[in-house]
Amino acid sequence: MPIIHRAEISDMPVVTAIYAHHVLHGTATFETEPPTLEEMSRRREEVTALGFPYLVAEESGEVLGYAYVRPFHARAAYCNTVESAIYIRHDSIRRGLGKLLMQELIQICQGLGLRQMIAVIGGSDNVASIRLHESLGFRVAGQLKSVGYKHHQWLDTVYLQLPLGPGDTTIPIRI
Repeated sequence: MPIIHRAEISDMPVVTAIYAHHVLHGTATFETEPPTLEEMSRRREEVTALGFPYLVAEESGEVLGYAYVRPFHARAAYCNTVESAIYIRHDSIRRGLGKLLMQELIQICQGLGLRQMIAVIGGSDNVASIRLHESLGFRVAGQLKSVGYKHHQWLDTVYLQLPLGPGDTTIPIRI
């Protein structure tokens, strides 16, 4: 049974390797060069310094996936909205790890008083990711056509949105 916990600095070499595989072989991210361990560690520190969750899914001592949120935009009015990211090790996909990570991420973000979570999906043909998010209550909020070019193809970006807690029905905690 997988264990979901906050990512430690010691998890970052595996997190870096998981992400590098997606950068090099997938379209979920529009990065084209894998970031270094130092850069990935810096990104984790940036997220956690804001008090946001950065989680890993571990089974039998192995990190099999990770997920985190970061600010959706830097401007103050967006402070209650976060963008989620989730990546699963290529040989562990379709085992339910993504759903477990996202459920924990959503629960933590609701506890923080955040109000909206945005998923930015690379490639409108990334049906598995879109369906995962929809199964958790996300709804498609829009699609940008052919905004990325990777692996010799034009790619869309799909935006999905999930209201957290009371969503936009009350005044937010974080203003």
